[in-house]
Amino acid sequence: MDLLNASRISGTALAAHRTKLNVIAENLANVDTTRTEEGGPYRRKMVIFKGDDIDSFQSVLEKKQARKKVGDIELAPIEFEDEVKKDNGSGVRVDEVVKSQEDFRLVYNPAHPDADPQTGYVQMPNVDHLTEIADMLVAKRSYEASVTALSATKDMMTKALEIGR
Repeated sequence: MDLLNASRISGTALAAHRTKLNVIAENLANVDTTRTEEGGPYRRKMVIFKGDDIDSFQSVLEKKQARKKVGDIELAPIEFEDEVKKDNGSGVRVDEVVKSQEDFRLVYNPAHPDADPQTGYVQMPNVDHLTEIADMLVAKRSYEASVTALSATKDMMTKALEIGR
């Protein structure tokens, strides 16, 4: 893997985790929103990541599974090793942002303007503080790891240029 490709992969991870952190911030900001433009309470949003090279990864897996076994010897197709050697990876991207289908929380508050007149319960968003904070910590650590990888790649590029002097 060349250093420019490593930088690009780290950059895609930074962008993806920034998007995830923004969605988590939106979820936390709307934890008490009972009215939205679509009607009803706010629904928690979740980010779905996808690797850009999923198709090539699946083809490598299929070729690995296509290995033939003759007695105790396992024969692999020659092109499998070639594909693994040339597979450089291409990073990650945000595939989509989906809304959670979990049930809304019911809170008894008959004085709330959105309360059910018969029962007094209000449908509150399906956002859980602890889940969002845990997701935020994971995304933050992943973002920091990508920054560290990008910094290490930059340092390697700098050292390589110094060797050429």
